[in-house]
Amino acid sequence: MKNSHNRNISTQGSTEFTGIRLSEPASYAAGIKAVKVTLEHTFKEMGIYRALSTLSHMNQKEGFDCPGCAWPDPEKPSKLGEYCENGAKALSEEATTKRVDKSFFEAHSVEELSLWSDYHIGKSGRLTEPMVLKPGSVHYEPISWGESFELIAKYLQDLDSPDEAIFYTSGRSSNEAAFLYGLFSRAYGTNNMPDCSNMCHESSGVALGETLGIGKGSVKLEDFYEAEVVMVIGQNPGTNHPRMLSALEKCKVNGGKVITINPLEEAGLKRFKNPQEIKGVLGSGETITDIHLQVKINQDVPLLKLIIKKLAALDKGSENVFDHEFINTYTEGYEALLQDLNNYSGSDLLEQSGVLESAIDEAVALLAEKKKIIICWAMGLTQHKNGVENIKECVNLLLLKGSLGKPGAGTCPVRGHSNVQGDRSVGIMHFVSEELNQAIERTFGFKAPTKEGFDTVRAVKAMHDGKAKVFIGLGGNFASAVSDTEYTAEALQNCDLTVNISTKLNRTHLVTGKTALLLPTLGRSDMDLKDGNPRFFTVENSMGKVHRSKGVLPPASDNLKSEPEIVGGIANAYFNGNHPVDWKNLSADYELLREKMGAVLTGFKNVNDKSKGGGFYLPNNVRELDFSKLPNQKAQFSICGLPEHKLSPGEFILMTIRSHDQFNTTIYGLNDRYRGVHNERRVVFMNPRDMEKLKLNKLDVVNLISTYDQKERKALKFLVIPYDIPEGNLASYYPETNVLVPYNHYADKSYTPISKSVVVTIEKT
Repeated sequence: MKNSHNRNISTQGSTEFTGIRLSEPASYAAGIKAVKVTLEHTFKEMGIYRALSTLSHMNQKEGFDCPGCAWPDPEKPSKLGEYCENGAKALSEEATTKRVDKSFFEAHSVEELSLWSDYHIGKSGRLTEPMVLKPGSVHYEPISWGESFELIAKYLQDLDSPDEAIFYTSGRSSNEAAFLYGLFSRAYGTNNMPDCSNMCHESSGVALGETLGIGKGSVKLEDFYEAEVVMVIGQNPGTNHPRMLSALEKCKVNGGKVITINPLEEAGLKRFKNPQEIKGVLGSGETITDIHLQVKINQDVPLLKLIIKKLAALDKGSENVFDHEFINTYTEGYEALLQDLNNYSGSDLLEQSGVLESAIDEAVALLAEKKKIIICWAMGLTQHKNGVENIKECVNLLLLKGSLGKPGAGTCPVRGHSNVQGDRSVGIMHFVSEELNQAIERTFGFKAPTKEGFDTVRAVKAMHDGKAKVFIGLGGNFASAVSDTEYTAEALQNCDLTVNISTKLNRTHLVTGKTALLLPTLGRSDMDLKDGNPRFFTVENSMGKVHRSKGVLPPASDNLKSEPEIVGGIANAYFNGNHPVDWKNLSADYELLREKMGAVLTGFKNVNDKSKGGGFYLPNNVRELDFSKLPNQKAQFSICGLPEHKLSPGEFILMTIRSHDQFNTTIYGLNDRYRGVHNERRVVFMNPRDMEKLKLNKLDVVNLISTYDQKERKALKFLVIPYDIPEGNLASYYPETNVLVPYNHYADKSYTPISKSVVVTIEKT
């Protein structure tokens, strides 16, 4: 697409096929194969010795936190290696020996680079020096740090209102960087702080906040070892959080059972071969799932209602199924919930869910006997119009069973990026917290803004409408991660200035405003030195534990700065000494920065000391069964409606998914070996009966089309793969299919895009 800056930019990259090969889907995850793939990948990107020595420090105490997912580390990390295949891939992508420098940008224009696939772009290497893309130019060129900071300051000063600036945050940043970034945004005068959680777990935060009083999960890692039942809903841990399989394995060994609810039967939830155990190397490993409920896409509420309805019938006969003492003591809305169940017939709920009743009855019989129940979920529940209600229905089940505030029980939203939860804990939010604002004024001497800012969806619309003109991204790949790719690209290109603080090249660096800056920063595995001494950051894992992370590798370039130093440099240039905060000193002295964090943030007092060793847990009211901030000081049952998908003939529900060779928008390779797809990403998984109806054969080429609000969106050239997926449902990888997700269709209350339930038609080419 030709933009207003005279740049011919492709927003989606190459649509060429790469040579597909198919095999049978895998019957287990990990094992020796995973070790082999891990070593091949890391050796190729990092070299043998460098890879092995660095991996030995990942997720270890006094080491560095994995740059991948947020799964917690055990109290005693394995000395053989506390990492998984995809964590090692995340490290090797960050610690690659390839470099993107001045000569790279001299050889490749942004127009040329935009034609590359996301995989090809990502494999270019680490950014080594600040770069600027000037108005009308198609080549990035070097710029000094000082000039970069002054340029950003000028653009910010020239805006008519602070609300014309967007300060986006990715989950890869540290607590220190995110806190300082949020502090600067507020000092500048805006709460326009969208972050990546808006696109994934915002539905979890809203639902848990309204029902339990905290937008986080309640379990600790050790709870998995005691759980009698773990329900894994809308989640694929074998690919997205592989270290979770070790926790599920311990649960099974200790006598626990696992119920999985998902449209696809994923390899990691069938069987796990732990490569650190004899039975995982020489034996058959551990069967993970005891009962698989193959629900249709976004029909989890009907399924959960039916389960609760059947449990209620059993409880009415014996009164031993539900925990009535817990219900009477800690909850509100029980009678209304039971009354609402009478509005639904079991047969209708069964048909809508698409699950065999015999399998549901088996799950009900198990749940009726148990009290220690954990429910885990991820994007399969959150990224729907009714995403908030999906989570609330899970909470209903846990409240009925009294499965909160006790060992082996609770809520477990499994977060993606390794510090996305920490970002929110330290103040990255678009809404207003009076408590936080008061603490900022008390500690730093300035008043924070009281007007609600833009989340991700509304930030994109503001840029598209010309109401926001400067975009600054602290990490992430905004253009590829956000829904409605073409619309988002137009929004970014409407900006006067786009700034990306990044470790590696990605598509957002090519879809830019009139002027663009690339500011290279240290990665999680890089040493952060001051006066020759290494410094540490803190991060928060998926279960609310804050701990240290200290890199071990020499930086990719001598011209990199840490994220706090970059944020401080921008703030110092903007205020030029005319502000109560000493930005330069605060960004250079992490100990001082953490002291200030402790004065402002709940639970962070003495963080410099408490973060030693294994770290510390932040306060969690659910663990204490303290619901004092909720109506009548009670946890809340919820009345949830059924999802509505009125499909016309020929329409399907599509869910966007990850391949095994990717993490979020970072593409490690072209294989999805657990699903039997090799050397290709442009595929769509389809039920064979649906293929027969449309007269499609295996590997036929099709276009995927979504039409919302009379606007047609197309994802071009996908290969059809017959797969065990419910009829009427499709699955395909993102970011390639993000173009189909409309920007203005999202979850009620949370504004999370409907990436897991997009209505599409299929066009054969």
